[in-house]
Amino acid sequence: MAKYDLVIIGSGPGGYVAAIRASQWGLKTAVVEKDPFLGGTCLHVGCIPTKVFLHHADLYDNFKRAEEFGFEVKGLKVNWPSMLARKDKIVKKHAGGIAALFKKNKVESITGSWGRIAGPGRVAVEKDGKVSELETTYTMLATGSEARSLPGVEIDGNTILTNREILLLESIPKSLVVVGSGAVGVEFASIFRTFGAEVTILEMLPRVVPLEDEDISAELAKAFQKKGIRIQLESVVESVNKNAQGATITYKDRTGKSASIAAEKVLIAVGRRPLIDNIGIENTKAKLERGFVHTDAYSETAEPRLYAIGDIVAGLPQLAHAASMEGIIAVGRMAGKDVQPFDRKRCPNATYCEPQIGSIGLTEKQAREAGFEVKTGKFPFLANSKASILGQHEGFIKVVAEAKYGELLGVHAIGPLATEIIAEPTSALGLEATLDDMAATVHAHPTVWEAMGDAFNSVRGLTINY
Repeated sequence: MAKYDLVIIGSGPGGYVAAIRASQWGLKTAVVEKDPFLGGTCLHVGCIPTKVFLHHADLYDNFKRAEEFGFEVKGLKVNWPSMLARKDKIVKKHAGGIAALFKKNKVESITGSWGRIAGPGRVAVEKDGKVSELETTYTMLATGSEARSLPGVEIDGNTILTNREILLLESIPKSLVVVGSGAVGVEFASIFRTFGAEVTILEMLPRVVPLEDEDISAELAKAFQKKGIRIQLESVVESVNKNAQGATITYKDRTGKSASIAAEKVLIAVGRRPLIDNIGIENTKAKLERGFVHTDAYSETAEPRLYAIGDIVAGLPQLAHAASMEGIIAVGRMAGKDVQPFDRKRCPNATYCEPQIGSIGLTEKQAREAGFEVKTGKFPFLANSKASILGQHEGFIKVVAEAKYGELLGVHAIGPLATEIIAEPTSALGLEATLDDMAATVHAHPTVWEAMGDAFNSVRGLTINY
């Protein structure tokens, strides 16, 4: 029986990052992956291919405005097969990169195999009908998640789709209904509307991107409606029925009346369920809640030396970068390192629709509900020089702070490069910088990032450029 210090089940952004760091810290590590490739959902059918399409959509938007920038472009058209090929090329490159990193760091990968906890310190590995066992001091579950559907709605992979199947469409649909307006829903809505599809979003809650600050939700709704994306809020889907033209979606609107809409394709984007089936967790003391695994702030479960990270963990964001940090923290504990616990309030959100959204910390509503005396400030990208150069004026930055001492509670941005410039307040909150610390920080000009300086100053009523 092969012996390891750590066996990780799953090679997504949580599992592979944890494996490399574990090896760097001297732990003999193996990763068991059910697919014949490394990288998990994020690399193959999630974050990376989606962002490839979003970048292509952004380029297409700029090409359509070529005359504004002093260019003459004739005969512009979308070559969808070429986009698919580029997406596949990027994914393949980075999957190979993970394999090379494993080799460099002496991480053993067991791909095309199903990993399952067989008992304390034992992981069963099934491949090609044969079962073997690995002996390990520590075990980590990093098995990820898959898209949920709705009761009575069957994903057929052709008309009714999840994030997986929509990435494989052979052509751009003429019409698309997106059920759900979280990150997945609004990103695909943004992509396919840019490429000419008629897009409708059905959301059961009162606003789009409901986890974001209310002002951000309102701004995105306004921007989407300007693009021609139809948004139906407080709408509950009752059925999705396929037909020769695509599907008809029946739903109850906010008044309680039944309505229907027809579309060539339907994307179900109503959240993700943890993948814990058949991984042997029932053989442990680990506690579950609605299928999610309970852990402490260092990712350890109630079963000694069993850790869980990423999308399967209860109460934590289902984000690739969250999973990576959870894995690093967990292996730090195993290796006896001094690591900080995972703090959800210090984990940024990034949504890559157009306009982009980046956020960190508490929303204004959350801050008030937590009992803080709150003061907020806003700065619009309309007043930012670099935004003018880019021709992207939509959106703003909103700062949420504690009124008396200027403690930073949250920063929320919607607009150009929002997913990039949120890096500054992420560092600021992590280092417990105050509002005045950040207002006194020199911001390079001309940059989109410098709008942050004005946003921090706006809380004190000291904005210069607006």
